[in-house]
Amino acid sequence: MKIHEYQAKQILRDAGVAVPRSVVVETAEEAAAAFEELGGPLAVVKAQIHAGGRGKGTVKDHPDQRGVQLVRSGGEAATVAGNLLGRLLVTIQTGPAGKTVQKVLVEEGCQIARELYLGIVVDRARTRPVLMVSSEGGVEIEEVAAQTPEKIFYEPFDPQAGLDAYQARKLAARLRLPPGSLRSAVPFMQRLCRVFVDQDCSLAEINPLVVSPAGDLLALDAKMTFDDNALYRHADLAALRDLSEEEPAELQAADAGLSYVKLDGNIGCLVNGAGLAMSTMDIIKLHGGEPANFLDVGGGANVEQVTEAFRILLGDAHVKAVLVNIFGGIMRCTTIANALIEAARQVGFSVPLVVRLEGTEVEEGRQILADSDVAIVAAKDLTDAAQKVVAAAG
Repeated sequence: MKIHEYQAKQILRDAGVAVPRSVVVETAEEAAAAFEELGGPLAVVKAQIHAGGRGKGTVKDHPDQRGVQLVRSGGEAATVAGNLLGRLLVTIQTGPAGKTVQKVLVEEGCQIARELYLGIVVDRARTRPVLMVSSEGGVEIEEVAAQTPEKIFYEPFDPQAGLDAYQARKLAARLRLPPGSLRSAVPFMQRLCRVFVDQDCSLAEINPLVVSPAGDLLALDAKMTFDDNALYRHADLAALRDLSEEEPAELQAADAGLSYVKLDGNIGCLVNGAGLAMSTMDIIKLHGGEPANFLDVGGGANVEQVTEAFRILLGDAHVKAVLVNIFGGIMRCTTIANALIEAARQVGFSVPLVVRLEGTEVEEGRQILADSDVAIVAAKDLTDAAQKVVAAAG
């Protein structure tokens, strides 16, 4: 689960991590009042959407309007906020469709001596979280990793014990922070690592992490995502979820107990099992097609779930063909066959449907489909299925 910058900063603020003073607003008038409340000569108005690259992002149809802008008066804050609120912001992460800005953050300006990068992820190879730092703050970390990986430094830490002070000092030395900055850098890093573990984060990123002329560290931006499987432990975090920022089809699938991720292709996939779903997408691409989604109905899907899965797949206007790839283990092929027939009655198949069945009661399942009046292209194996669905999708 993702949250907005202003929400992440509140979590950090509560944990004692240094962040600038700020006010989140929903109208231009509130933005002007927020500027006056902060009381400084300079503030920053920042669009709040679930996407990075906002500083370089532009308002759709108004390329002169950026997602992050400096302002020097309440009137200027109101103008900038008015140009952002209710409009689509296009960034490198949103794609050309953009995302609607519903809130903006008005934040006090600060003096910046240096910009750094700091992030925490779970390293599955090391089986523990890893704190990453780089001197290249304010730049997409993917670019740094690709072009100058030697500028990224890593420090794995024990999730129970947290980041040791010596580890923080080591990273501070790698960043060439002056000795006076250690009094700020060590607790900053340790507290952020504790937040990461305590809140069951999958990502915590500060970019840029700024160093003030006095040597203090300050989180100028904040991005946090959380492990969905741990949200039952964090009702307060679950309440921060902004459904307007999420893909409607993915929410619909979650309500039906389905694992669904929308992609950019034109071949819908309905598969049981995450590994088989990944393999199905791979073989579609191998034969020149592009999957429109990841969809795992699981091992115990019923008729209602399969029907809902087809509603989701066929609700995507980009889908030109659907591949059903089922290996009957826990789920019997006869169950899927009957579910397909019922889905055809309730939803109606408007695009070609290629079906590959294997496993428990496979012959009976194939016969059920053959005896039905549903237009189905039968496939004998996965390669045959991929070739047929790619051809059907054109």
